[in-house]
Amino acid sequence: MNVQELLVIGDSDLLVQQVLGEWATKNTKIFPYLHCVQELIKRFTKIEFEHVPRIQNEFVNALATLSSMIQHPYKNFIDPIPIEIHKQPSYRAHVEEEFDGNPWFHDIKEYLEKGEYPENATHT
Repeated sequence: MNVQELLVIGDSDLLVQQVLGEWATKNTKIFPYLHCVQELIKRFTKIEFEHVPRIQNEFVNALATLSSMIQHPYKNFIDPIPIEIHKQPSYRAHVEEEFDGNPWFHDIKEYLEKGEYPENATHT
């Protein structure tokens, strides 16, 4: 996508400060993530990191709530989140909501627990 400048907004001041090198980390589980971010930083001509308190970010709040509901069998294990970098922009369209009686995060939770898409999911 040829992005040269990037503003990264995070709700964890601790992680933002660690990425900036202002604070050190003793948690060895975070080292691979910090290394990955440091490698990604090299791809941009300008990159800024900004801390936004979680109370001001409803989307992050919703994801945090969802993640707290999922019990992983290995308590100290964090599943990697695959991130794909596409060569061209993607376009999204508004989809009409069909109420099925489940909360909005039901399909996401099912996918995270089972690793399978819902039966009626499509690739488009």
